[in-house]
Amino acid sequence: MFRPTRRAVLTQAAALPLLGLARPGFALSPVVPPLLTATSRQIEVLGRAATVYGMVGADGRSGIHAKAGDRFAGAVLNDTAVPLVHHWHGQVMAAEGQDRAYTGGGELEPGGSDLIDFELTPGTHWMHSHQLTEQQLMAAPMICREADAEDIQEHVLMLHDFSFKAPEEILAGLGGAMMHGAGGDMGGAMAGMDHSKMNMGGGGGMMTHANDVAYDAFLANDRTLADPEVVQVDPGARLRLRIINGATATAFWIDPGMLDSTVIAVDGSGCAPVSAKAYPIAQGQRLDLIVTIPAQGGAFPIFAQVEAARMRTGIVLATAGAAVPKLADLAEAGAGNLDVSFDAMLRAVQPLPDAAARMEHVMLGEEPGYRFTINGAIHGEAPPIAAKLGERLELMFMNPTMMMHPMHLHGHHFQIVDVGMGRFAGPRRDVVVVNPGAMVTVAVDLDKPGSWFLHCHHLYHMATGMMTELRVS
Repeated sequence: MFRPTRRAVLTQAAALPLLGLARPGFALSPVVPPLLTATSRQIEVLGRAATVYGMVGADGRSGIHAKAGDRFAGAVLNDTAVPLVHHWHGQVMAAEGQDRAYTGGGELEPGGSDLIDFELTPGTHWMHSHQLTEQQLMAAPMICREADAEDIQEHVLMLHDFSFKAPEEILAGLGGAMMHGAGGDMGGAMAGMDHSKMNMGGGGGMMTHANDVAYDAFLANDRTLADPEVVQVDPGARLRLRIINGATATAFWIDPGMLDSTVIAVDGSGCAPVSAKAYPIAQGQRLDLIVTIPAQGGAFPIFAQVEAARMRTGIVLATAGAAVPKLADLAEAGAGNLDVSFDAMLRAVQPLPDAAARMEHVMLGEEPGYRFTINGAIHGEAPPIAAKLGERLELMFMNPTMMMHPMHLHGHHFQIVDVGMGRFAGPRRDVVVVNPGAMVTVAVDLDKPGSWFLHCHHLYHMATGMMTELRVS
């Protein structure tokens, strides 16, 4: 789990007991500790000090760590110098208004507090700003241990992309302008690209592209492979890795190396166990991976390699006394592009029941000037998708652009039901990969009213327009 070290000095840490339930009329006073604090802190990246953000629980740890049946109830304090639009990603039991990531939600100003109260959704989830301050690590785990979770060692692995540059500089290089939120230092852009003119390759085939932002580093629990986190494990033991892709613009492949491994949940929802040589994880997605340590012990890296590239980060699992080798941050060969083949293998433990559904088509688009659209419009230019409380809605995503888009719906877990290979009872998720030239269909039961954002979790795409609303009434 995350613990403050000399590398991650928190400027504010509310290491005090958890609050009880918040009640109407509750007034925050200086003597009442917040349940969660958004704060500034310093870490070391590539030998340089970097000022970043964090979201710290009342126990001094990053984020929230709870168990099934617990409530997230108390005050959220913004102890930074920037406004905050916070989002509880995956918390499907939270009603509209429990975070600020909805139409009209506004910003939590520096020094301000919000009162929150909802039952936590079991599984591996996370919290993050709905602005580009996520790039500077304004994010944290939001773990609610399942009632039926196996009694084995667990560890959270949170991934980030990182740059010392500011978001305005990146967007200037990309050719874009902010359409939704801003703030925090960002990475460099692959300048001069006009993606809208690069959609078709030779012979009429689709030309694809990944990694349109060039980052200084990739982090696993705030660290690079120059000085990775080493997690002590026992010989022959089983370990549950709760892996969160908190990156702003980067997808990864998780490579467990020689370890036997099995995925048991994706995006916090259980799936029938599946083993693979490497596991894709797009921006915003999560993987619960069971790995088995060999009986003879040793040191075992868990790599996260950047999609369509050689760069990688990771952690090391090591038994007592094992020598930890020096690990290169470039793999010998580049990784492939993410696709839907892994999702096609997955089956939900709790699939949606059969029901009649209404279909909505969601066309993803890209225009000159790094302007990304949904149904031909940027956020705010078109009316929201209207839906009725209690209905089953199917969203068919169609992607004629040259980039993969990880599409996320707030407030709900949907089920993937078609990836172009015929209907199936696929995994329950809240972020789905939509490849260039592909169509993917998800089904969702609309069980709560409100205005729910539907957007690309490549946050530069979201910031320049690829977002709409699903308004349930």
